[in-house]
Amino acid sequence: MRPWFVRALWMGLLHGAVQTGVSAVAVRSPEAGSVRPIAIALLVAAAVIWGAVDTLRDLEGRGMQWFIAALIAGPFAGALGVIGSSLLVDQTGQEALWVALTGGAAFTALLVLAPAGLGMLLGGFLVQKDSARE
Repeated sequence: MRPWFVRALWMGLLHGAVQTGVSAVAVRSPEAGSVRPIAIALLVAAAVIWGAVDTLRDLEGRGMQWFIAALIAGPFAGALGVIGSSLLVDQTGQEALWVALTGGAAFTALLVLAPAGLGMLLGGFLVQKDSARE
């Protein structure tokens, strides 16, 4: 299985699940305003750690792998978020799908790619420190 597919699948599932969870909390407990920043921090941390691990494992073409994964994870997460919100939270209709597949997908792609790039950069620093010790 291609590395970009695994990253796109899992990051899309994670983003879609978090989007549905944040929507559910917002509907059932509107006073819980700190849920959204915590959820974004969780998503950023997941991509940073995975990007750093890819650098430590010396995955070939990791930048392009993450770029393709981000482009696929964006629309995938948007569609999953709309489906999850429709089935589990409220009566979200198909009119929300267009917004999720355009602006929402772009934001999700950026929220996958930028932290993964930061993780690859941090992983590069860790690799340099390990090689300097030897």
